[in-house]
Amino acid sequence: MSTAAHPKTAATAPATATATDWSGRTVLVTGAEGFIGSALVDLLVARGARVRAFVHYKPYADKGHLARYLADPDGPVEMWAGDVRDAGRVSDAVAGCDTVFHLAALIGIPYSYVSPGAYVQTNVTGTENVAEACRRHAVRRLVHTSTSEVYGTALTAPIAESHPLQPQSPYSASKIGADMMALSFHHAFGLPVTVVRPFNTYGARQSARAVIPAILAQLHSGAREVRLGSLTPTRDFTYVTDTAEGFLAVAECDRALGEVVNLGSGQEISIGELASALITASGRDAEVVVDPARLRPSGSEVQRLLSDNSRAREWAGWHPRVPLSTGLSLTSDWIASHLPLFAPDRYQV
Repeated sequence: MSTAAHPKTAATAPATATATDWSGRTVLVTGAEGFIGSALVDLLVARGARVRAFVHYKPYADKGHLARYLADPDGPVEMWAGDVRDAGRVSDAVAGCDTVFHLAALIGIPYSYVSPGAYVQTNVTGTENVAEACRRHAVRRLVHTSTSEVYGTALTAPIAESHPLQPQSPYSASKIGADMMALSFHHAFGLPVTVVRPFNTYGARQSARAVIPAILAQLHSGAREVRLGSLTPTRDFTYVTDTAEGFLAVAECDRALGEVVNLGSGQEISIGELASALITASGRDAEVVVDPARLRPSGSEVQRLLSDNSRAREWAGWHPRVPLSTGLSLTSDWIASHLPLFAPDRYQV
C-alpha cells in the first residue's frame, strides 16, 4: 500500500484524547463525497482506515471533494460509484467491511416540497438496502445518519433523543422513516446499528443550500444586502470536524447499539444573530433583509432546535471542540477562497 501523503482539509479539528486507531479496518462511507461524508473520509484516513467511498454515479468528470485521493490508485481511498437505491451494488460495496457509515441521502428541504417521492426512494428504500446488506455480510457496526429536522419545532428544550418526532417537511418525514427502518433491523434481526442525529453542521465544503455558506457567499461577493428567509428560528451549530469525530466515537460505543445519539453543541443562535456574526467574521458591511422566496411554508418552518448531547458525552466521550466564533471564521475564509463555486445571486434549493 502506498504511504503517499494527502493534503489536509481546510480546517482540522484538534484530535481527541481517546482517538481510536482504525488501522487494518475496511470502512464503507455512503455519501462519501458530500459535505460531512468527505470530512469523515479524511478523518478515517488520518486514523489509518481503508475507506470505500460510495459516491453517486455521474457521467461527467467532476470528482468532487475526494478528487485529491484519486492520484494514488494504491492509496487509502477506493471509489465506488453507485446508488443506494440499487440493492445489488450496495451489497457488493458492503461485503468485507468492518464498519459502515451511511450518510447518502437527499437532504434539501425546499426540493422535498416538489419531489417527495424521490426522498422516500433514496432515504427510506436506500436505508433498507444498506441495512439488509450489513445484515447479510455481518458487519461489526452500522452507523446510520439522521437529522435534527426529525424533531420539528422543539416542544421542550434542550431536545433529548426521546423528544417526539414531528414530520414538518417531506424531507423530515423521509428521514424519520429511514431512522425507523434502521432501528427495526436492530430489533428484528439483531443488526448492530446506531443512529446518529447531527444538529446543524457547518464548515468548509458545505454548499450554498445551507444558511451559513448562503450568507457568506453573498457577503464575499460584495452584496450590500444579505437576503434570507425567516430570521427568528434558532439553530444549534457544530463544526464539521467535530461532527465527524462524533461519528467515530459513536461507532466504538456499545452502549449506543440500537439507540439514537444526538450530535450537537448544546447552544442555540437565531438566524438573525448568526447573520450578524457572519458579517463580523467576514469583515464585510451589509444589511440583512427577508426574501419572501426563501421563506418555508408556515407550518413547515422549524422554529427552534437545541440539542441535549448528554448521551454523546456520557456514552461515547464526545463533545464539540471548535467554538462557534472560530468555526465561522474558518468557514468564512474557505468560502472567500472558493467563491467561484457559488452563485450568490441565486437561491439554491
